[in-house]
Amino acid sequence: MSVTLRERAGQVLRENDPLIKADGVRSLYEAAVATADAELSLPPGSIEPVPDPGRPERPELVAPRDVPKRGPASAEGRASMAHSFAHIEFNAMNIGLDACYRFDDMPADFYRDWLSVARDEAKHFELLQDYLAERGYEYGSFPAHASLWETVHGTEHDVLVRMALIPRVLEARGLDVTPGIQRKLAQYDDQPLIDILDVIYTEEIQHVHIGTRWFRYACEQRRNDPRTTFRELLQQYMAGRIRGPYDEVGRKAAGFTDGEMADLKDMEAETLAMLEGK
Repeated sequence: MSVTLRERAGQVLRENDPLIKADGVRSLYEAAVATADAELSLPPGSIEPVPDPGRPERPELVAPRDVPKRGPASAEGRASMAHSFAHIEFNAMNIGLDACYRFDDMPADFYRDWLSVARDEAKHFELLQDYLAERGYEYGSFPAHASLWETVHGTEHDVLVRMALIPRVLEARGLDVTPGIQRKLAQYDDQPLIDILDVIYTEEIQHVHIGTRWFRYACEQRRNDPRTTFRELLQQYMAGRIRGPYDEVGRKAAGFTDGEMADLKDMEAETLAMLEGK
């Protein structure tokens, strides 16, 4: 029996070498564009659980509190920042692959969309890897943490939950913080890293928009109200962790409504009120 494109996505997901994985992602996306809708929409012959995606032996994974904090004032500090971004992008590449591999019975464009996300994340990773290499570092030079993938595990049971929480919470948070990081980097004239973050920011808007599209599709299939469902999922999974500031321009370009932005601010205010009452 021939291997389906989605089964190939599972194979690439298991790949340990980041650069081989990135090449595999590009090949998968090109194949997805050329594959008929009916073939993409079919579930694979069997989905074998992937407890954790393939990753290299380094970086060492530690608890978030044990990741050394380095500011942008030194070249090493900026390399450490770039390394943390590369780690996020490597994980995001795996998230795109996992979405394609894991979730059955979605329209063909769902699989194409998430392979396009994985392709972009592979490019982002390679841009950051090149930045590190030019400064005598590589992916693995600094410790990193695995908390992002732990959140992914918590969404693997339901495509609606995945679409709500990974692109519309975690990736959207990247939109919120990137402009502030760029302003800090500008103080130290690190234009190359600022330019890389420009590329990432612009393309992450599209990734969050893809999450929004498929979250609303899943809500429509279940006759759920998207705004109510999103707020309920935030309360269930992210209670106490909703914090501003919010990049409203970027979030709205990615499909957030005025009502959803108001809900985020209300939930943040509720959390702050509870903390002040303790």
